Amino acid sequence: MTAAYILILLGTGITVGFASGLLGVGGGFIMAPVQYMVYTGMGLSTDIAMRLAFGTNLLVILPTALSGTWRHHKKGAVRWRAAVIMGSCGTATAFGGATLATHLNGEVLKVLFAVAVMLAGIRMLTARITEKETPAGNNPWLFAAWALPIGLLTGLLGIGGGILAVPVLVIALRFKIRHAVATSLAIMLFTSTGGIIGYIVNGADITGLPPYSLGYIHLPSWLLLMTTSIGMAQVGAITAHKLAAPKLRFIFVILMFYLGLRMLGVFEWLGWPL
Repeated sequence: MTAAYILILLGTGITVGFASGLLGVGGGFIMAPVQYMVYTGMGLSTDIAMRLAFGTNLLVILPTALSGTWRHHKKGAVRWRAAVIMGSCGTATAFGGATLATHLNGEVLKVLFAVAVMLAGIRMLTARITEKETPAGNNPWLFAAWALPIGLLTGLLGIGGGILAVPVLVIALRFKIRHAVATSLAIMLFTSTGGIIGYIVNGADITGLPPYSLGYIHLPSWLLLMTTSIGMAQVGAITAHKLAAPKLRFIFVILMFYLGLRMLGVFEWLGWPL
């Protein structure tokens, strides 16, 4: 790995950590394109590069989410009942999603990733949302039902699931945006673990992986990304509690649309360096 790649990954970790704490997302949507560029630059195929990016994402997300969750917990924003139920139910499907991802084409994964996020962004933008929590936010059966697809997509797309969990918590379960952000991070502690195991197990006997890989997890990249992301998750979480709820929601929606368009290659097609 070149010095340029090392600096790129360290810088990416800073952005990922801040976004994680601020918006309750794992940051996989930021890390995936960057790692894909690094791994293909190292001569790896599209399929292996995407799977390595997804698997490594999840291992970065775990300590980063823990850092952000701790800060939000100190602010009293984590709804632990929802987090434990949804996280527990989503763990098994995250493992299944990771297993499925190792058998799909890398380009297919990119399109699935983009479409899922764009649809969630549209729904988040058009839904009528209030800052008053309702009884739907206390129904354990709803928690479990929504956790299954979130877990599946976590493993399948190598993301923490926050980019989908936050809209579900806000729109379907009627959480306040700050509580949704905080609880989403806590859910990731469970779902990312299931995905990590899936990428390790399914990549155990694969040839052509770069040195120091644990299944579909590239340990040098993980260390570089994690080094800077953990501290910045604290900064992001503190910032989230200082922003007005409408601004926080607006930032989240903009991020979702950017992510979807970026993964679909729209900016490359337009020739925009975004």
